[in-house]
Amino acid sequence: MLEKLKPVGLTARAAAEVRKIMQTKNIPVEYGLRVGIRGGGCGGAALIIGFDKEKPSDLTYTLEGINLLVDKKHTMYLIGKEVDFYEGADARGFMFTDPG
Repeated sequence: MLEKLKPVGLTARAAAEVRKIMQTKNIPVEYGLRVGIRGGGCGGAALIIGFDKEKPSDLTYTLEGINLLVDKKHTMYLIGKEVDFYEGADARGFMFTDPG
């Protein structure tokens, strides 16, 4: 049996922060973490992350106990990316990395 395509990775640090946010903000359990792109044009595409319900056009899979939702149209832009969470003196938040 082939493993389902997982275009985006999720670090343990990011997964822990997602679980913390879901608990403290009372995000419903039927929601997943949506990872995708927005925009285009002069500024280029911006990577996005947020909570959402599954849609018919989504690839849905679980990493680190988190349900990830990726619109099939966005897959080619996300392959090889990984969601990480950074917390330092200069900034705090989710970011996309290219671990490969």
